[in-house]
Formats: sequence, C-alpha cells, structure tokens
Amino acid sequence: MLQLVIPAFNEAARLPRTLRELTRYATANRATLGRIEVVVVDNASTDATASVARDADCAALPVRIVHCAEPGKGAAVRAGMAVTTADIVGFMDADGATRLDALDEGWRRMLLGADIAIGSRAVEGSDTAVRHSWLRERGARAYRSCTARLVPGVADTQCGFKLLRGDLAREVFAGLRTPGFSFDVELLARARHAGAVIHEFPVVWADVPGSTFDPVRHGAGAFLDLGRIAWQLRGSRTAPRTVPALAPVAGSAVVPPAAAGGEF
Repeated sequence: MLQLVIPAFNEAARLPRTLRELTRYATANRATLGRIEVVVVDNASTDATASVARDADCAALPVRIVHCAEPGKGAAVRAGMAVTTADIVGFMDADGATRLDALDEGWRRMLLGADIAIGSRAVEGSDTAVRHSWLRERGARAYRSCTARLVPGVADTQCGFKLLRGDLAREVFAGLRTPGFSFDVELLARARHAGAVIHEFPVVWADVPGSTFDPVRHGAGAFLDLGRIAWQLRGSRTAPRTVPALAPVAGSAVVPPAAAGGEF
C-alpha cells in the first residue's frame, strides 16, 4: 500500500481535478503499485476544500481528511504523515503540477533501495513548463544556492513530490520544526544526517495557476527558515548505516549520505 499526503489550503478549485486524476491512475496501476490511499490535510481552509476532498472518497481511492489548524505547508504535511501507517508514504501538491507517472518511477527507486525518492525539475531529463515571474525566478536561483549548503548534491529540494520509507518519514517528520515552505530542506537535511540515501529523479512538471506561494509575502520568511534550519542542525553528524546501492539510471542523481561534518 502507498499513502499520499496532500496539504491543502483553500484548494477547492484545484484539488478535485488532482483527485480525479489520482483515482484514474490508482485504478489503472493497482497491479503495479497496489492500493493507494490519500490523506488530504485541510490546513485551516476557509473554502470548501474539506467538502470536495470528502466527495472524492471512493473504493478506488480512499480519501481521509485531517484538519491542521497550524498554518503552513510544512505543518500540514507533518500532520498528515503522523496518521500514516504504510511502509512507503509520500506527499504531493494539491495542484497536481507533477505528472503522475512520477509515482511509478519513485516507487521503482524505493524498491531498488532508496530511503527517499524525490522528484526534480533540475536534473537531466526533467521537463518543466513554467509561468513564473522574473522575481520568482531570481529568488529561486538564490534559494537553491543556499539549500546547496544544507543538502549538498540535491538539485531541487522544493519540487512538491517525494516518496519516503514510512518509518523514516514518521520519525523525521515528528521532529520537524519548520512549518512553512522550507520544510522540505529540513526534512532532507535531517534524513541525510540519519544516514538516508536520497535518490533524485526527473519529472514532468507544469506550473498551475493559483499557487499560494507569493515571493513578496513568503520569500523573506523562506530564507530566514534556511538560517534557522542551519542553526538547529549545527554539529549534526551522519549516522553510519548500510543501505542497498541503487542501479545507475540515465538522467538521475543518486545522492548518498554526506561525509560527517562536511555540510556546514
């Protein structure tokens, strides 16, 4: 079984299409992926997000609704992960920006031995359609430059599609302190320090209008969060751990644990 967490803040307009596509995908790929369940985390929405999620619940795609009063995408995903029980879990965005065949590839790489398989818009083979502003593009480049110090070797920490070993996800998310958009960076940095193998793979991704991230309102906070994460993790060391090696795949990056003390 695969459980997917979808954080949702005022996503009544975009969420139904994503859940319809997931239902079709789950039906067509059950022989490969097994049962897929969705946890929609209503992050204090003021629209009909919870209602449209409830309406999507069906035998082909069971949908559970969790309410999270603490604002922030990181807080919402953490709340969703806390109720999971599956051996492999993941999270994806409510807008469905990442094409769902990423589930096949992410699942395959988890079975090959990855602890975390992350979709990436920045490795060879990725296909992105972007309608971002000049300001957002400049901000993204600067942000990636900063994240490279916290999670070296990961080209794209912020693509909203990740699969994880269930036990690792529940352990790491339980200690996560970043409620906002930078939570992915803390997640990957803490997992790296626990000795996890991170496998990054290309995805097909299209920007979907209606994003709740605003570079003016949220940008400064996201950069401040990176400083807090670095401070919280100062002195951390990678735990020794044996993990099966992944077979090389064209257009991807295998990111092994960093050498102890070499990140900051």
